[in-house]
Amino acid sequence: MKVLLLENIHPDAGAAFASAGFQVERVPFSPARKVIAQQLGDVAVLGIRSKTRITADLLDRAPELIAVGAFCIGTEHVDLEACNRRGVAVFNAPYSNTRSVVELAMGEMIMLLRGAVDRSADLHRGIWGKTSEGFHEIRGKKLGILGYGNIGSQLSVLAEAMGMEVHYHDVAEKLALGNARKCTLEELLRVSDIVTVHVDGREGNRGLIGEREFAAMKDGVIFLNLSRGFVVDVDALARSLRRGKVRGAAVDVFPEEPRSNRDPFSSPLQGIPNVILTPHIGGSTEEAQEGIGGFVAARILEYFATGGTGTSVNFPVLQPSAAPQRHRFAHLHENIPGMLAKINELFARHGVNITGQRLETRGALGYALVDVAAEFDSRIEEELRRIPNTIRARLVY
Repeated sequence: MKVLLLENIHPDAGAAFASAGFQVERVPFSPARKVIAQQLGDVAVLGIRSKTRITADLLDRAPELIAVGAFCIGTEHVDLEACNRRGVAVFNAPYSNTRSVVELAMGEMIMLLRGAVDRSADLHRGIWGKTSEGFHEIRGKKLGILGYGNIGSQLSVLAEAMGMEVHYHDVAEKLALGNARKCTLEELLRVSDIVTVHVDGREGNRGLIGEREFAAMKDGVIFLNLSRGFVVDVDALARSLRRGKVRGAAVDVFPEEPRSNRDPFSSPLQGIPNVILTPHIGGSTEEAQEGIGGFVAARILEYFATGGTGTSVNFPVLQPSAAPQRHRFAHLHENIPGMLAKINELFARHGVNITGQRLETRGALGYALVDVAAEFDSRIEEELRRIPNTIRARLVY
């Protein structure tokens, strides 16, 4: 089976698939959609990062596709409902680059409070401007974390260890770590010396920070966005920076980003003093990418080898016993009454004794793993696929 890995996914992922007997093709960037559509005809596993959108029309061009690996944290660029309808399992790496993003955020806060980037630029131009006026330590500052998930909560711990007072806001109920204090968005904007955004990519977060929110912040606030480009109105941020309302900013994500390193980049934030712009590198460390490559590849290979879906973002979660029976069948179907009875009736009709069976549901999907001790009969696999309301059925081993 063929694996197509786009966007310069870490070589460890390709090596893991190759060692398992897959044919691996690697592309170091996100191709145009027409090109991707032409490549998908015989692909069983598609690996992407954040720039490639997986939509229903692309999935229509991939009849052999069994799994999508999102070698990143978010999966909002993958149409999960379309994947469900076609029986395509989706896996991601929700934790592997957390530390890398947190370290970048911490470093940028310090650099912005000290004006280090502009002072470095001055020295490169031969200008010596040593002064302490207007520059501060991070200790004792109030940090407002907008989004208290994996990244926000880990940042909270490190910031507090650096002597900061942490406030956070999240729409979900999250346990506060250390002395961090949950507050409303309005309070967070009002009290924070530094505001950093770490929300997820759900559509409801589009335009979360704009003109009104910047106006509600402290004068001279430091602002960071290392989450999603569409969360912040960059034109409003640029105006706030030029007016001095926002004293400095670090932005790693943008509403429009080049598809590859060969394409040009433009932003209204360019050329503004005390602004750090980075090309979506929050999780781009060798350690993070190696971890992501190994983690996602291992989860997909586990799915092929055992039927396990423990970390799938769209399938019902099943982690089967590691002890193999003679054969195992996987059956994904619509979550309606009577499906398990139909599956069992089929095996009984063939005189096959079921030695182990598990079923889990998730939303509109049901997922069953059936272990048998009988010799393999290809008719069973074909008949499983013909059961009404079946989405995908396969022989696992």
